[in-house]
Amino acid sequence: MTIHAASPWSSYALTALIIGGVMAWRLRQVGRARRLRLETLWIIPAIYACVAAVILWNVPPHGLAWLWCALALLAGGALGWTRGWMMAISVDPQTHALNQTTSPAAMLFIVALIALRAASRSLALSYGGQGHGMVMLVTDILVTFALGVLTMQRLEMFLRARRLLMQARAVSATQG
Repeated sequence: MTIHAASPWSSYALTALIIGGVMAWRLRQVGRARRLRLETLWIIPAIYACVAAVILWNVPPHGLAWLWCALALLAGGALGWTRGWMMAISVDPQTHALNQTTSPAAMLFIVALIALRAASRSLALSYGGQGHGMVMLVTDILVTFALGVLTMQRLEMFLRARRLLMQARAVSATQG
């Protein structure tokens, strides 16, 4: 019995199918208000920071790779702030419950990031004799980029939601 390795196209097709399914599920939620809890916004960035630290600790970048990772962290932070700003946040005037609504622009932003990641990964894999080193560099860059996106998106949402909540409480205090 001969076992053949899966072709690269089948792995791309499977990845596209999974991403397409997740994106379709998420697209159904666009425009729906979901509860926003200020006290839990730190959890995802903290978990991902631990994952990123383990990845970078096990196989640390060398030389200029650290610079590229730092630039990716800054770029991810800027894009994360922008994505957080795209999220609509509202406060219920009676209960002061916070809600968030994902905008279609925020969803398209995620799709663009996934496409960018796939393109850069494909480019790194096809980069001649230094393919493995390029894959490691691209992985490190994407890990730090994602850390910047997740952290700054949540920070922007936290700061804006806290400000909106304080304004709603001030209005309630003056009316009541």
